[in-house]
Amino acid sequence: MTSTTTSRDDEAERLRRWRLVLGGGADGTGHELRGRDAAMDSALTALYGRQKGTDGQGTDRGRRTAGLGASAPGVARWLGDIRTYFPSSVVQVMQRDAIDRLGLSALLLEPEMLEAVEADVHLVGTLLSLNRVMPETTKETARAVVRKVVEQLEKKLATRTRATLGGALDRSARISRPRHRDIDWDRTIRANLKNYLPEHRTVVPERLIGHGRTTQSVKKDVVLCIDQSGSMAASVVYASVFGAVLASMRALDTRLVVFDTAVVDLTDQLDDPVDVLFGTQLGGGTDINRALAYCQSRITRPAETVVVLISDLYEGGIRDEMLKRVAAMKASGVQFVTLLALSDEGAPAYDRDHAAALAALGAPAFACTPDLFPDVMAAALEKRPLPIPDMAEQR
Repeated sequence: MTSTTTSRDDEAERLRRWRLVLGGGADGTGHELRGRDAAMDSALTALYGRQKGTDGQGTDRGRRTAGLGASAPGVARWLGDIRTYFPSSVVQVMQRDAIDRLGLSALLLEPEMLEAVEADVHLVGTLLSLNRVMPETTKETARAVVRKVVEQLEKKLATRTRATLGGALDRSARISRPRHRDIDWDRTIRANLKNYLPEHRTVVPERLIGHGRTTQSVKKDVVLCIDQSGSMAASVVYASVFGAVLASMRALDTRLVVFDTAVVDLTDQLDDPVDVLFGTQLGGGTDINRALAYCQSRITRPAETVVVLISDLYEGGIRDEMLKRVAAMKASGVQFVTLLALSDEGAPAYDRDHAAALAALGAPAFACTPDLFPDVMAAALEKRPLPIPDMAEQR
């Protein structure tokens, strides 16, 4: 193959890609799509097609709008098409765009539609927001969709979470007279460096530091306090899954509390995160102070308690009282963690004044990914500095 032919092929591929990006009409490429490319373009145009001008003259001004309409059969066919032509990650993005741009939430109340969609965390959030208006004929299908996502998340997150926190719990129970197999050699050597004997090139360990053996008794109390306002949907999903994982660890006594302007304790449902999720009611106002007052009233061992507040901090309650509660809990020995989000999306919109006030109290607020959450919890359990990510990178 000559370089001229290769150059022509490269140019044709560039035109093909630009044609798919720009859509139909006078896109300027002059490239005609056929076969699979034409089908992909049709699926994209249905969602991101061009709109007539607002002057009533039908002028194409390049603004994007929707072209699916509200036909359930039509949308179901489109969902099948995009799953055929695009990878799962792209399908999930297109589904979210369809729900946002086309107002297709109502169609998700139909069982046949739910069976056609690609399930992910964001779809679960949408279903939970529709929970109160969902007909009984749809609820079982919705629960099946939610359970599928929850089981995928548990499989992904549970093993590392248990391993990381199990190690943290062991280290937090260090003992001064450990058995040989329980000695923490790194910490023992560092603690005895002053006893180094140069002539023997060795350290004489006057004091041994060891890991306590894991027992069946509860060592730490964890309280997850979750804002269930609409903007926190993904965080509610992840927090519910993590809550179930933590509750399965015998060395932890885990409590899960969700709130808007009311407070609901879902601890007794932690054995099934799907029940937890359907016990939430996404949307509504926010009263962080009331939620923290409830959590504070349930703390019996402050020095052995970690409270995790997951909220965007837009407080509708009494701000000064909220801050006083946080200060009081920290003063009593509680490890207080503030997460602006528990999701893969990074830092959301949040109340910066409240975040700054919490940071001044020694409870810095930051967004946390699901992958980072076990490390954050391990640091809190061991009373170490939290691994706070760079907020500038999260925006």
